[in-house]
Parts: sequence; C-alpha cells; structure tokens
Amino acid sequence: LGLGGNVGDVTASMQAALDRLDAHPSCRITAVSRVFRTPPWGPVEQDWFLNACAEIETELSAPELLELVLKTERDLGRVRETRWGPRTLDIDILLYGDGTVELDNLTIPHPRMADRAFVMVPLADIAGDVMLAGRSIRAYAEAFDDEGLQVSDVELSA
Repeated sequence: LGLGGNVGDVTASMQAALDRLDAHPSCRITAVSRVFRTPPWGPVEQDWFLNACAEIETELSAPELLELVLKTERDLGRVRETRWGPRTLDIDILLYGDGTVELDNLTIPHPRMADRAFVMVPLADIAGDVMLAGRSIRAYAEAFDDEGLQVSDVELSA
C-alpha cells in the first residue's frame, strides 16, 4: 500500500490507518517503509507531503481491500475534492501479490506507480526485489536521480 498526505497531522493519520488495517481480522501489516517528505506532484499548488509504503497480508479480495482502504480514508477524515490536490490521507493499493486486477474502479499494479518517486522510493524499502514489468522495484527507485525526496525523522510502526 502507498500512504500519503499533506493536510493536518499526517503522521497520526497514517499511523491510525495502519492500526485500523492491522486490527481488521483479515489483514496484518507486515512491514512499513521509512517516511519521506516529498514535494507535491501534479498541477495543484500545495504543501509538501509525507509518504510511506506498507506491506500487508490479507485474505480479502482486491475489491474488498479497496473498499476497506476507502472506508479507512473516510473514517479518518478524507474528503475527495480536487484530483491530485491536498489531502489528509491517501491510501493506494499498489500491488496485490503477483496478480493483476482490471476493474472500473481499480487497476493493479497501480498504473502510475513506476513514474512516481514518492511511491517507488519508499516501496523499495520493503519490496526492493519485487519485480514490476521485468524490472525490480529497487531499480525503478534508483532511477529517480533527484526528485527532492527527503527522509523524514517520523517513524510509523506495523
């Protein structure tokens, strides 16, 4: 999962999301990346983000997991107003095992993840050897020379 936000107490929101997901009977957080401070991405002027990735084990199907992460976002105050705009919390399903999913509301692997340092760099912390389109996550992460990411002193727990 990719987690991020730039409004309010983002660290508390991300930790609360991880705690809620881990408390779900069909999910278990198994690893959490370092937290990175990242410049905003997209056309909207806004504050920097905090971003991290988490690995979960789940018995939920991908659509059920999507429902759970969207509910978690809403429960923690996420309001969707502007695409790529400021947000309290964003949770994206990046990968689902080795599987692919093509639904109207869900595509896995996440279709834009390989283009985003704020996803690939934290993901390399916990899944560097995982292959995506014939290339390791670590190789994708290393290809981002300088995207302005900064390791934060914030830590999240599994």
